[in-house]
Amino acid sequence: MSLGKLHVAVLMGGWANERPVSLMSGEGVAKALEERGHRVTRIDMDRQVAARLAEAAPDVVFNALHGVPGEDGTVQGLMDLMGVAYTHSGLATSVIAIDKQLTKQALVPHGIPMPGGRIVKSEELFERDPLPRPYVLKPVNEGSSVGVAIVTDESNYANPIAPDAVGPWRDFPELLAEPYIKGRELTSAVVDFADGPRALAVTELKPKSGFYDFDAKYTEGMTEHVCPAAIPDRIRDLCLEYALRAHRVLGCRGTSRTDFRWDEDLGEDGLFVLETNTQPGMTPLSLVPEQARHAGMDYGDLVEAILAAALRHHAGRQGSRADG
Repeated sequence: MSLGKLHVAVLMGGWANERPVSLMSGEGVAKALEERGHRVTRIDMDRQVAARLAEAAPDVVFNALHGVPGEDGTVQGLMDLMGVAYTHSGLATSVIAIDKQLTKQALVPHGIPMPGGRIVKSEELFERDPLPRPYVLKPVNEGSSVGVAIVTDESNYANPIAPDAVGPWRDFPELLAEPYIKGRELTSAVVDFADGPRALAVTELKPKSGFYDFDAKYTEGMTEHVCPAAIPDRIRDLCLEYALRAHRVLGCRGTSRTDFRWDEDLGEDGLFVLETNTQPGMTPLSLVPEQARHAGMDYGDLVEAILAAALRHHAGRQGSRADG
């Protein structure tokens, strides 16, 4: 569809842990839209966001928020009530995808391999390990590897974990415990086009030290991105297949990014989906723009493709209401 010249409200910032990343994503999107001749209203998310959106009255909202409440269905429900066209996934998809346990329940029955694990109360960790070491602890509904801890026999958390040890158990009453999967970090982005969603590429992420945590993701020079990843064709194809299947099963819109761990010693059996991100970053270091470039799309093309998907969906909803 031809976009024409639009008035786009770019929603960014907010108060989640990922606020700085969201501001970078939003500013990048806003500048790209202005370069394409669109009118842009920048909105830094606050408690008056409904009034500010109503005052701006945009043709479409580009949701550049990360984390709660911009990625968990809260803002999506608000914009649904307002009848506003907006990018990325809708309410139900956002609720499920930000919750790592709900994501497992949705994806595993569709043949998408994910690590086992269970939800534990943080206070239980001070009595006993929930799983054999090594294992991973992560918040159930945070993105960007916020609050992730890898617990090993050699870690300085003590055994069992000491109550005064620094870790996510200090900040979250419940955590998801999963077996640690050794191996390589892979990721694949999916973008919606007029003829359907398409998985773009597979990138391998090689942190210079430690693992692919928040700092490694967003600090320049801390992680090497290898795109396309130097992996066997069969593993590449499985990553693309699982990413596309996750996008469809969850009902993602616009774009998504699915993250993997691959234990190459186990071949195909060593590939696991960790999560699917419904609001992947759009910063200069972000993976979706990088994979889009590999697929022949520049940053502005990507932003407009995401906008076009939002407008197609909104037009479809308006049409179904008129038919009813």
